[in-house]
Amino acid sequence: MRKRFEQQNELDATPITEVKIDPKSRHELPQLLAGLLYIFKTDKLNEEVFGILEEKILRGKKKTGRLGMSLWEILVLGSVRLNLDTNYDMLQDLANNHDTLRGILGVRTKAVFSQGKYYELQTIKDNVGLLDEETLKRISEVVVKAGHALKKKRKRKSSYALRRTRMQ
Repeated sequence: MRKRFEQQNELDATPITEVKIDPKSRHELPQLLAGLLYIFKTDKLNEEVFGILEEKILRGKKKTGRLGMSLWEILVLGSVRLNLDTNYDMLQDLANNHDTLRGILGVRTKAVFSQGKYYELQTIKDNVGLLDEETLKRISEVVVKAGHALKKKRKRKSSYALRRTRMQ
């Protein structure tokens, strides 16, 4: 039975909402992780994306059995693989060793008590392979619409501030 997301129950686990992403980085990964963090924090967008994932991955599945990888982990790793155009070996290395990515996955620890979750190669292949192109396109459309709405909201705020400044 898969869950949307379950924060690792470790004493030293870092909450996803507290993950710091380098805003000055020009690499694709931090930009992608910032977008995923926005999806995680924005309730409406979060619901839409998880609805699409549940429809694709959980359709016809029983609600019993092993937990497996969460839908959030599948989305994050699938997005990273697609965005970086990488193979599963590189994805496994990133999932197990890239600190910020592990933070977004919800498995980063401060290494006081444990090293956190380890992703096996076959587990990554089996789970990330569940995302097909159509599902990723649907998720992308939802995220792009949310981005356009956010941009319009910021534009309105900045034009309001500009008008207010002119009036003073």
